Amino acid sequence: MPWFLQDTLPACGLPLPRCTLKDRMFSPLEIGIGLGAAAGLGLAAGGCAYAAYWPGSQLFGPALIAPRRPGEIALTFDDGPNPIWTPRLLEILANHNLRATFFLVGRRAQYEPALVRQIVSAGHLVGNHSWSHPNLALCSASRIADELARTSRTLEEITGAPIRFFRPPFGARRPEVLRAARSLGMTPVLWNAMTSDWKNPSSEAIAAQLIRKIDRLQRRGHAATIVLHDGNHLDPTANRAPSTAAAGKLIARYEQTHRFVTLDAWS
Repeated sequence: MPWFLQDTLPACGLPLPRCTLKDRMFSPLEIGIGLGAAAGLGLAAGGCAYAAYWPGSQLFGPALIAPRRPGEIALTFDDGPNPIWTPRLLEILANHNLRATFFLVGRRAQYEPALVRQIVSAGHLVGNHSWSHPNLALCSASRIADELARTSRTLEEITGAPIRFFRPPFGARRPEVLRAARSLGMTPVLWNAMTSDWKNPSSEAIAAQLIRKIDRLQRRGHAATIVLHDGNHLDPTANRAPSTAAAGKLIARYEQTHRFVTLDAWS
């Protein structure tokens, strides 16, 4: 074991003595080895964090983000169903004859089966967003399997249709999460356009940030997968007025120039 780790680990339950510069002089070789190993550990930790949380990362396995189809937008909504704001969002979409994708939290869906059926009957796509919205990158394999299977089973019983898409809460995943999703016949989905809409009180600010992202993606030749939130995994009736209004602003901005699609158009 390297000396620079020895002083951080207890032996036989006893605290190790503190090692300070007063106690010891380090050779240049020891310092170089220590710094190199520490840098290596830092790079490894950073790489794992990137793979687990960055929505554009495919290091732990492929996920649907958005294809090279500029001019297309997939509106996706997370953490519902919300009995107050999801119906208002459905009304906005219906007024413009548009379809979106809703990633539903299983334990919320079980209490709102009529609303789930309303989403599907309006032509929208329903996806799996886990049962209780944990950070799946930190969960055991059995917990991951239960979170996904229980949600798909509940949604399929309500809708009568197979659930084909899965979005990990927080975008957090590791290989086991992606394997569990695929074993249930689901395509993992991430995104390339999101803001902190769940805590931003300004629909104008939310829409403006997303417009910048959509336009940049368009210039780069990519479609846009947008994430907004119609629900909250901690509060079943959370205020989603800013997110709902921002969705309306995006529709008004791009309805005449872009094609709005559900994710199955890209799978």
